[in-house]
Order: sequence, then C-alpha cells, then structure tokens
Amino acid sequence: MFGTWLALHRRGILGINARNRDYIMPRNPRRHYPLVDNKLSTKHLAIEAGIAVPTLYGVIESEYDLRRLDALLASHPGFVIKPSRGAGGAGVLVIDSCRKALFVKADGRVLSHHEVAYHTANILSGIYSLGGVPDQAMIEYRVRPNPIFDAVSYLGVPDIRLLVYRGMPVLAMVRLPTRQSDGKANLHQGAVGVGVKIATGRTTTGVWQNRAVSEHPDFGLPLAGLEIPNWPQLLELGARCFELTGLGFLGVDIVLDQTLGPLLLELNARPGLGIQIANRTGLRGRLAAIDALGALPETPSARVALTCALFPD
Repeated sequence: MFGTWLALHRRGILGINARNRDYIMPRNPRRHYPLVDNKLSTKHLAIEAGIAVPTLYGVIESEYDLRRLDALLASHPGFVIKPSRGAGGAGVLVIDSCRKALFVKADGRVLSHHEVAYHTANILSGIYSLGGVPDQAMIEYRVRPNPIFDAVSYLGVPDIRLLVYRGMPVLAMVRLPTRQSDGKANLHQGAVGVGVKIATGRTTTGVWQNRAVSEHPDFGLPLAGLEIPNWPQLLELGARCFELTGLGFLGVDIVLDQTLGPLLLELNARPGLGIQIANRTGLRGRLAAIDALGALPETPSARVALTCALFPD
C-alpha cells in the first residue's frame, strides 16, 4: 500500500486529502459555496455576467406549482428537468421529443405526462438534492451536441470538464456517455473520461471505471485525436468563472451545442480527481508551477494564454 502511494506521489498525483487541505480549504471560501451548489443560482449569476448558458424555460418550486407543468412543457418538444441542488447527475431527466401525449427519451423510451410530473415531484421532495433538503426543479433547453462527438458518445450529451486553479485552466477532459451511464456524462455512472491537451484541445487517453482505456467501451473506436471546436473560447469561459465565483479551485462543466457553441452547464467547488487519470498527468506539478509565478494576469484571456504557454504538451 505504501509503495503504491509513493509511486503516485512521485508522479505528482494529487489525492483527496491533499486536495482538501492544500487547495480547497485555503482557496475556496465557504461563503461562496452557495453560488455553485445551487444550479439555479449559478445560472442567474452567469446570465448577469454575460456567460452563455442553456436557456431556462421555467422553475417548479412547489407541489402547487406542478399544475403549471403541462402548460410549461407544451411549447418545448425537447427539454431537460433537473434538480437545482442535485449532484453527480442524479435526477436529471432528458426529453428528446414529444409524440402525441408522450415524452420520448433519447433511447426511444417514452414517458407519460403523469410520469414526468411524478419525477418532478420527487425532485421537489429532495430525493436527489445534497443533504436531502427540499429542492426546485429547473426546466431548460435540451442541448444538441456538436456532431464531432457522435461516433464516440452513446445517445446523451458529452460535456467538457475544466479544472481551473486561480483562474487558470490546468487540466481538461471530455466526458462521453455510455450505455452503462444511460447516456449521462458522469464518470460515477459509467461515462468515459478522455484527457484533452490544454494548449490544443486535442483528445488523448481515457479512463473508464477507474481504469485506463484507449477505446470507447460501446463502439470500440479510438478516443484520441479528436479536435474539440471552439477550444480557446472554452478555455476563456472556464477562466472567467474565477471572477464569477471567487473560488480558486474549481470544476467548470461546459457543453458544446451544435448551433449555440460553448454553454456553461454547472460549477463544482469540490471537483473530483479522475481527470488526472484521464490525462495520465498529476496535478501537483501544474498547481506548483502556477503558485511559483506569484501574481497572475488579471484578465481571463491573458491567463489562458499563460496556461497554454506553461503546459504546451
């Protein structure tokens, strides 16, 4: 056990305890957590700052509000219902289209209006929320992913996770849905994480179920070599989230819509560390290199340029 720990330490792998002690506690003031733990608060904050997000169609706040649900959904053939305080992708319902009186999921399964209302009521009760507290149900635009991911994504919407330290993106990965994850881009539910070179936006190696992979488990296609569009814009969006939240160690999740481009999906004040495995790169060295610089550029664009110069490979 000690030998394994020593080998990981030598490779610069950052563990959870060190993450919490050395970076989250000193860099993430707890008073700022509500800005990211509540997705509705994050969305309003981003809109005020001029950051693009999936359009919010409406919010169901109470059982009484449920009577508005059918009218709210009637004008939107595709939509997403998600808990405002959810975590790990739990409770997210994605509807791809409507067929007569039925709602159709991306895999072709159908739900009735009653089933959608029941799911929404479960969100309100706090089943999916952090701490089990009563929640709100957000109804928003159903992202149509950029076709670059079509061959290596099972049904759902891939997203890009940026780990941003002191306003500088230091590691990135794209999370690809699988059959096991039921089309959701969440590593804990079985999605594939694929490392992305910060300087170029080109995909490299992958991780699935905590083990290294080079191919998508459903399709057998290589994960490396994709050129993610709008990469400089994606990096700058991530860098802007430092000013948006005041958090120095931050996970930024972005989706790439086929017509709208990069959209901020959500933020995480306690980002996971599987991104290191996906990139075959430890965080310690990169974080230390940034700290060694002392004062950093004030503008997001300048910080992105510095990031690309520091980490070209």
